[in-house]
Amino acid sequence: MSRPTHVSCGTYAPPVPARVLTTTSADGSRLHVEVHGVEQAPAVVLVHGWTCSTAFWAAQIRDLSVDHRVIAYDQRGHGRSPASPACTTDGLADDLEAVLRATLAPGEKAVIAGHSMGGMTVMAAATRPAFREHAAAVLLCSTGSSRLVAESLVLPIRPGRLRTWLTGRLLGSRAPLGPVTPLARRILKYGTMGPGSAPDMVEACARIVHACPRGVRHAWSHVLGLLDLDHGVRELNAPTEVVVGSADRLTPPVQARALAAALPDCVGLTELSGVGHMTPVEAPELVTGRIRTLVTACVTGAQIEEGA
Repeated sequence: MSRPTHVSCGTYAPPVPARVLTTTSADGSRLHVEVHGVEQAPAVVLVHGWTCSTAFWAAQIRDLSVDHRVIAYDQRGHGRSPASPACTTDGLADDLEAVLRATLAPGEKAVIAGHSMGGMTVMAAATRPAFREHAAAVLLCSTGSSRLVAESLVLPIRPGRLRTWLTGRLLGSRAPLGPVTPLARRILKYGTMGPGSAPDMVEACARIVHACPRGVRHAWSHVLGLLDLDHGVRELNAPTEVVVGSADRLTPPVQARALAAALPDCVGLTELSGVGHMTPVEAPELVTGRIRTLVTACVTGAQIEEGA
């Protein structure tokens, strides 16, 4: 059975990149990288989450590429990046470092936005030399640093050992997702999106998630289940904004509040009423606006001050 393809029209259809390259991570893993927009413009780096791909950022890429250079890449095993047996947070940090070195000039600053596992990638890379060289500011969307399974609200039962065990079994299932059917859309919407999510949002997310190979989905579920990046949060020294949906069942607001409290330089926490886990898709204008504000404050603004 062929895997679903992303949507081909509308807000969530992935734009055609200006440039495509393949970069190699520290362990030899190859990564698909896209560059969109204006070459000499301020840079934005987008890091997608578990079971997603560069297509997840379609709305942000389309808007920002008008006057920014937008860099997006497929995490190992996702999208067009081949799978790797090394599924670790260190591997995610290695990959982000490789992308930054391949796409940014020495000393060039960028805003780095990570969603879900992409945010965890940023936390894992917080102390890495390339990250510290290039990160002007960070946007963390719908993410957490630890206790992901224990605090997940996917199963509507009382918190405790039983819920944690059942949630781990559900998220780590090896079962194929199959084609995108009406039932599949309803299940995905319940687990990952707010109740008011429009059909085109649900369709776009379902196609992206169902395209992820089940072996990749299963392997990374174990990494997320054992995640402990609290130390990375405390080392994330760049100005950082946090965004979460009030209806996020995978990384609920308690996760975002813990991040905001632990970050050395948190510049804002936004809780979006009625929005679920897929914030860049469910609230595209707000997420894009937050990225633009960080670019203005921390990239172009800093350049003006240096030139003054």
